[in-house]
This record gives sequence, structure tokens and C-alpha cells, in this order.
Amino acid sequence: MLIETASQTAGPYLHIGMMPRAAGIDIREGERWHVLAAEGAAGERIRLEGHVHDGTGALVRDAMIEIWQANAHGKYHHPADRQDKPVDPAFRGFGRAVSDFATGLWWFETVKPGPVPGRHGTLMAPHINVAVFARGINIHLNTRIYFADEADANAKDPVLRLIEQEERRKTLLARREERQGQVVYRFDIRLQGEDETVFFDV
Repeated sequence: MLIETASQTAGPYLHIGMMPRAAGIDIREGERWHVLAAEGAAGERIRLEGHVHDGTGALVRDAMIEIWQANAHGKYHHPADRQDKPVDPAFRGFGRAVSDFATGLWWFETVKPGPVPGRHGTLMAPHINVAVFARGINIHLNTRIYFADEADANAKDPVLRLIEQEERRKTLLARREERQGQVVYRFDIRLQGEDETVFFDV
């Protein structure tokens, strides 16, 4: 009789394969996966940053965050996006970052995305798709980052409107601030407990 193979979490080894320099392995030195917007990218340049917290509120210092987003025109850099909008050669829509092992901070240099069409042609508010990987998580967690200063667009967004409780919607909003002339959006991810981030089953 066959029995189920023991399951494993991502463990501490995901950095070795996915982000080896964070694990102290000097290969693929030129990779800068946390920088999505090169010089000359269209749109408003932003820094997106935050921490990941566990159910007790403690920092998860070895999490890995992946993001996937449209460019400033609202077009994904993917052949499945057939919109008649320009692809920005100075912008790649995918990024990957590891939490700093000392501070727990993760960050990206990107641009604020434009709105994109959802199902049935409904326009979605500007947002960034997020996947969270960490030890103790069997399957990565999926969520979204919306922008708190896009209140009108957020109120009409079909995904945000699926979340009935207003307080739960707020867990998906990044807050804008300006720091030394740079626009920074702050977004903390809470895996469990009070103010747990809304995650999606995709």
C-alpha cells in the first residue's frame, strides 16, 4: 500500500535557489530583482517597502516577496495582455526581494501602476500582485497591494468590493509618504492574528 510522502515547508533553503546572494553565495552578482524600473521608465517612480509579521507580531526576517504588476500605462509585460497600450522597455513587471536578515525590511524600486481591466471589462484600481514565501508556509500566499491615495478607484474595484468588512480592506492599502524627495509606499504583511492581511485563493 502506498502512503503519502511527508510534506515540507519552504524551509531556510529557498534563498539558495531563488536569491543566492542573500544566502551568501556569490553567483549571479548582476541580478537586481528588486529594481523593476530602469532609468527612463514611464510613470511615477516609487519605493515600495514593508515588513512581514507572524501571528505573534514578530518580524519574519527571512521571507521572500515576489511582485507582478502592470506598467504606468496599465499594461502587463506579457503576451497574454492584448490591450492597445504601450509596453515600456525600461520597465519589467516582475520583481523579487528578500527581507533583510537584520531588520526584516523588504523593498522594491518600481513605478505606480496604471489601472487594468478585470473580468467583463470592469476597470480595476491600480494594484500590485504579491506572493509571499517563508519557512513554515507550505504554499506561497497571494495578496494584492492597493494604494490608499486612490480612494475613488479603490471604491469601484471589483476585487476590493468582494471583501465585505471595511477594516479587512484596509489591510491591502499601502500608505504614501515622501522621504528625502522620494515617494515611498509602506505596506506591512501580517500572516496571522489581529489585522491579518487578506490573502486570496488563486
